[in-house]
Amino acid sequence: MAHIKKRKTRRRKKALLRMLLLVCVISFVAVGGTATYFIYKLSNVTANTQVELDRGDKSERREQPVDPSKDNISVLILGLDDRDGELRGRTDAMLLATFNKELGSIKLLNIPRDSLVEIPGRLNRDKINHAHAFGGLEMTINTVENLFDIPVDYYVSLNFIAFMEIIDALGGVEVEVPFTFSEMNSNDEKGTITLYEGMQTLNGEEALAFSRMRKQDPRGDHGRGERQQEVIKGIISKAASLSSITSYGDIMDSLESHLATNLSFGNILALHSYSSALNDIESLTLRGTDVRINGGYYYDLTPDSVDELSKTFQSHLGLIEIEEPLENQEEETPSY
Repeated sequence: MAHIKKRKTRRRKKALLRMLLLVCVISFVAVGGTATYFIYKLSNVTANTQVELDRGDKSERREQPVDPSKDNISVLILGLDDRDGELRGRTDAMLLATFNKELGSIKLLNIPRDSLVEIPGRLNRDKINHAHAFGGLEMTINTVENLFDIPVDYYVSLNFIAFMEIIDALGGVEVEVPFTFSEMNSNDEKGTITLYEGMQTLNGEEALAFSRMRKQDPRGDHGRGERQQEVIKGIISKAASLSSITSYGDIMDSLESHLATNLSFGNILALHSYSSALNDIESLTLRGTDVRINGGYYYDLTPDSVDELSKTFQSHLGLIEIEEPLENQEEETPSY
């Protein structure tokens, strides 16, 4: 019975699936203000949440450390199945974002937590979200680097408590509830939150329920994914229009308690240059099929999809140049 409860608990963290980028996003947008108070709060957060990796200041796939103010970079964002605030356990949300300085663009991929992958240092393939439990941040980052053959320059990890507190600090988010339904709250109490069909402003608890509900949606994961995207847009809209420094202070307080990263204060300031791309983030999809192996559920990745995404990320990071398809190239007139 305990196992079943834990499994249900983990499902709700998928609500962070696309929300994690907002931890960075809200900071980037907010940095547009020059208030001394905000700068002071942000510098404190970065100082108190800084957790460097054992590998040092660069990926082994880089010849030199990157500088976000002038280089293309990648960021791995992790949502952890964690209740004690220690940022341990399995990753129940995993996002890979790449930032291209010249284009000023952002690409974002949700990596399904049940993806069947090779985990460096392990004999057999396993779910990608087990990497963190096996070897922490280092093994998780190595697994993603190995999967897409790219460097992962930075990471951000946090738990679902930050998700709720950020929304509350913003004064809620406005979403369109597609139909009336009831869902558990963050303490796993069934039927305690009821959302009614129509446009609603949701607090943190309600937004978590809105984002995690799947079984009652006839479109299953696709419906949930669209609802998560709607919450993201609501948060971006609220953060971009928010004028209260106090609210930003509350957001910073939440991040300071529930976040770890190797992004420095200077790194975050540099990433503010991407604020104009926040409403035009390109979302990517990792294709695969649901399979059962020895009674366990896995997401078996389509090799072609992995290869395509690998090339997309490598190109966006400026590591390779992708030739245009022949049909897009102008035909040359032969000379005789």
